[in-house]
Amino acid sequence: MIAPDRLRVLIAASEIYPLAKTGGLADATAALAAALAELGVEATLVMPAYQSALDQVRELASIAPLSSRAGVGPGRMLKGRMPDHELTVFLVDHPELYLDGGGLYVHADGSDRPNNPLRFAALSHAACALALGQLGQPAADIVHANDWHTGLVPLLLAQQREAGGPSSLFTVHNMAFQGLCPLDLLPDLDVHVEDEQFRAVEYFGQASFLKAGLVLADWLTTVSPRYAQEICTPEFGFGLDGVIAARADRLSGILNGIDGAVWSPENSPWLPARYSLDNLDGKARCKEALQRELGLNLDPNAPLITFVGRLTWQKMADVLLESLPLMLDAEPDRQLALLGEGDREIELGFRELAGRFPGRLAIDIGYSEAKAHRLHGGADILLHGSRFEPCGLTQMYAMKFGTIPVVRPVGGLADTVIDATQESLSSGTANGFHFDQADTEGMLEAVARAVALYRQPDSWRQLRAVAMSADFSWQGSAQRYLALYRKLRSEARRV
Repeated sequence: MIAPDRLRVLIAASEIYPLAKTGGLADATAALAAALAELGVEATLVMPAYQSALDQVRELASIAPLSSRAGVGPGRMLKGRMPDHELTVFLVDHPELYLDGGGLYVHADGSDRPNNPLRFAALSHAACALALGQLGQPAADIVHANDWHTGLVPLLLAQQREAGGPSSLFTVHNMAFQGLCPLDLLPDLDVHVEDEQFRAVEYFGQASFLKAGLVLADWLTTVSPRYAQEICTPEFGFGLDGVIAARADRLSGILNGIDGAVWSPENSPWLPARYSLDNLDGKARCKEALQRELGLNLDPNAPLITFVGRLTWQKMADVLLESLPLMLDAEPDRQLALLGEGDREIELGFRELAGRFPGRLAIDIGYSEAKAHRLHGGADILLHGSRFEPCGLTQMYAMKFGTIPVVRPVGGLADTVIDATQESLSSGTANGFHFDQADTEGMLEAVARAVALYRQPDSWRQLRAVAMSADFSWQGSAQRYLALYRKLRSEARRV
């Protein structure tokens, strides 16, 4: 029996691991929901009914019809359980929106889906109806919306809820993606705004789903303390820094965590050998197996560098492409393994490099969760440059696997990676390396520092031990979200 005062939180997102994933948003939403459930919150999830989700959700059943919207036929709200735990998940089933092939946001050829505004307006309408108790389910206390795809949820809630109704919390995972569409499209999306709400949505002559969430949510969060500060500045605010600054008193930066049950060298099902901080023999076996798998020279002492991530301007993949020949030419035993996909021109550039360094360079265009685990398990150094990085999970994954990150200290990278200076090495707090400038010179210098320390086994063991000991679990962050949820529920009840 559920306690009468138990918090009901509905988490709305465009992707949730393992049902659908393109990046950290999927990991964060799933792991936060699980951590909240452990704290006694009745946390449920809602996302589109992609084929990958339909294939994995357990005990799936239709619970309510969804009305036609913007020329899209009627759909259904489906309810089931997550494949890896008992959390309830709702799927918004509009087949013509979510079952037409391709990726989550792009067509199979990589081009943007022109109907993305409709696809995610439909998700927002359905999430709002669910939260308000209009689909035969108990109303939520809090709707936790994530990124531009659900930015309309706070607007729709504000238009429909009565006193004491669900409060909204909106988390920005990346300010660069703003969900823009023509203003005259809004009525076709069944989104009707006037006066103050129009100003909340309008962005330089267009409509912005992201701005709607930023202006109209009852509370805002972003995914690291540093990023919460950065997005109030023109450099990182992408034109919305004034909007953020105006709401600074309702903004919290809460660092994302990682799911230790998944991202752990002791638990990973994809490593050829498991290991821990107390017994690192398995990491050496993982390195040898990775070198074999990728056709790299079998050399246990070679510094093996990896890049795992999107091949985009944000991730400095263009700088890596320019730097890579110089990086490998610097020393004859350096090795690099890359796993990622993104901009087609950058992908092509890496493909063209693939044969230039036989036995020392492995390029894999694409993404696989299993391969990502093997790269983190077998590599020595993670190269994770970013022009901006709201939080970043890859550096946390790498550290838990004893792979040392080389990062540009922005956003969550600055919050999680402590540069290996003489002072931090002496105090035993260092866990990685920084470079300040987003250019080839800065990247190469930081890699050189990392490789130099790698060649000092005692110092490297200390650095690795600090990295592997870091606590990146969701428990502390989930407690902070829970405190915000309770605050918002208390405020709603006083209205």
